[in-house]
Amino acid sequence: MTSYGSYRTVRLSPRRSSLSRALAKDSPLRRVDWIIILAALALSMMGSLLVWSATRGRDSLTHGDPQYFLYRHLTNLMIGIGLCVATITLGTRRLRTAVPFLYLAVMLMLFAVLSPLGSTINGAHSWIQLGGGFSIQPAEFAKLAIVLGMATVLSARVDAGEREFPPSRSVLQALAVAGFPMCVVLLMPDLGSVMVMVVTMFGVLLASGAANRWVFGLLGGGTVGALAVWKLGILSQYQIDRFAAFANPALDPAGVGYNTAQARIAIGSGGLTGMGLFHGTQTTGQFVPEQQTDFVFSVAGEELGFIGALVMIGLLGVILWRACRIARQATDLFGTVLAAGAVTWFAFQAFENIGMNLGIMPVAGIPLPFVSYGGSSMFAVWIAIGLLQSVRSQRPIAI
Repeated sequence: MTSYGSYRTVRLSPRRSSLSRALAKDSPLRRVDWIIILAALALSMMGSLLVWSATRGRDSLTHGDPQYFLYRHLTNLMIGIGLCVATITLGTRRLRTAVPFLYLAVMLMLFAVLSPLGSTINGAHSWIQLGGGFSIQPAEFAKLAIVLGMATVLSARVDAGEREFPPSRSVLQALAVAGFPMCVVLLMPDLGSVMVMVVTMFGVLLASGAANRWVFGLLGGGTVGALAVWKLGILSQYQIDRFAAFANPALDPAGVGYNTAQARIAIGSGGLTGMGLFHGTQTTGQFVPEQQTDFVFSVAGEELGFIGALVMIGLLGVILWRACRIARQATDLFGTVLAAGAVTWFAFQAFENIGMNLGIMPVAGIPLPFVSYGGSSMFAVWIAIGLLQSVRSQRPIAI
């Protein structure tokens, strides 16, 4: 045995030596945060079971195949993991170079939705049908584009050593980068996605160290903008009805308030330990609409109970905790802002989705990250996990 500083070289068997090489200092395996990967994977697998339970008896949706949504959800998960691996392999340095092209591609997809290529589902003209029952929702990828674009602009002069904090010009450019896709998504209209984008934008600005006047100015501007959207009639009637039902749950329990009323009944009937997977009466009775997407949390509450729902929230908490660590330990502002944007996005979207199931937030039609059925959402959140891992791989590894 020969010593080299803090390292020691030991003669190992071929099997042991291959493992040693895999765990070498510069190996990607040493740099991956396996805790966040396993938490996201566990959450996605829980989602597969919940989606299966919510859809296996709905012949009108499954075309008579009880496993239809299960197989498609697992396929989406596999593709999402593949995109995560590809993002990690790309790395943050090459990623920064590719951001303008990725942003342009997302904008083209958003404009395609507003063209005859777009289609309307559940009142929102937010989809592009690809044929064969497959579709994409570009608004999910717009969240990624906003985080990447703002991180690139805000960090450019800081990471180059020219400034300590992002200058006003960079902040204005970053706001424009976020504003363009938000305006297009608002025209669809997809107010839920816009809400997530706005909150994510605030998280990015706070993490970047931009002057407080920008944050307070945006708060005031956002309030004025929300009032303008309401007064100018940009919102569709069904969106106005959703806010009205949130403000007054007893307003129309058989109409616009039906979804949330049934979701609360399902969650309340689960008790502490739940009725058991595939045995929820609200779920098997098909009383909760859109239960595989927007209201998948109600399946967890009914069939897995308070404990199962708490486990799901705990896994989300682990992802947010590890992502916050990555943001704090990033070696440059780009990495910090990128990770903070992902944290804000995941946290608010999860809060909004779970909140609308519990009746404490208005129904906004956004999925629960990693859990709800939907390819676009699954791809976007797993790409974000890849971005977090890419940021983490830039920092030195402690010996």
